[in-house]
Amino acid sequence: MDRAAVFDVDGTLVDTNHLHVVTWWEAFRQAGHRVPMHAIHRSVGLGSTDLIARLLGEDRDKDRDEELNAAHTTLYAQYFDRLPAFEDAGRLLRRLHENDWAVVLATSASGPELDALRKALDADDAITATASADDVEQGKPAPEPVEHALELAGVDPGRAVFVGDTVWDMRAGSRAGVRCVAVLCGGIARADLEEAGATEVYRGPADLLASLADGPLA
Repeated sequence: MDRAAVFDVDGTLVDTNHLHVVTWWEAFRQAGHRVPMHAIHRSVGLGSTDLIARLLGEDRDKDRDEELNAAHTTLYAQYFDRLPAFEDAGRLLRRLHENDWAVVLATSASGPELDALRKALDADDAITATASADDVEQGKPAPEPVEHALELAGVDPGRAVFVGDTVWDMRAGSRAGVRCVAVLCGGIARADLEEAGATEVYRGPADLLASLADGPLA
């Protein structure tokens, strides 16, 4: 395989963004912070430390970051056994694998959370490799997660497409020098995704699958 399809997971292949919004909101609430849900939504896709910094500011008590992250992890874990993949997400990955694409996941999830996401996708036979939060020092919008995914696939940026649902995904992919494709199923506006670097925008995995013959993953 000399070409790679790199995918974000949360909000791109699995319908989890709003679960993250609610569980982060509750984690902040328990710690005494009033953070609007719309602000959390626009921060989903960042690593936990960057998300907390963006929402609470650099003058926060950073010693409590780990407590906030642990609370979010515990709250979110209650959904692990029923995370819903988007329609045709697994079929999309399998079709790409059949078409000789190396399919690589690039996600800020790790450990049991990543296991739950992969279970929801039910497409392990089509996934070549996974670049998780444990594998990089800087998460999106830094290019490192996408660059590591390309290293795992053994593919140059010019032979890769990155699919994601947030502005952080698009910025990471653009900085890594790959073609960026966005999906709207994570809840971020088309204009914001295009401004961040998306060259094509689709409704979700099913729309992307239906467009394979003449789309960026042809």
